[in-house]
Amino acid sequence: MTYDSDNIFARILRGEIPCTRVYENEYALAFEDINPLAPVHVLVIPKAAYVSHADFAARASDAEIAGFTRAVGEVAKIRGLDETGYRTVANHGADARQDVLHYHVHVLGGHNLGVMITAR
Repeated sequence: MTYDSDNIFARILRGEIPCTRVYENEYALAFEDINPLAPVHVLVIPKAAYVSHADFAARASDAEIAGFTRAVGEVAKIRGLDETGYRTVANHGADARQDVLHYHVHVLGGHNLGVMITAR
């Protein structure tokens, strides 16, 4: 997979497309998903160009990894999901239906999310 610097998340980071910000730090930006799948559905993206979790884990600095991970936790806290629970999802590649080739984590919650889908 090759990073496309014109993907929608790169454009959001450059300020070309607006978003509803939830949280931001030096390494990550979190914003509301425009097509939410749960009452709380926030996307957390690194500010640098990474295609997937594998790419991020291999190339990101320790500071980037820590800052990104903390951002995911802050989003859950800000949205009040610590008490009731939440799910984090990161899709990788075509089989997982990764639509945007910029690493991102979905933070989902706000109601009972049910069981995870299992492989068939």
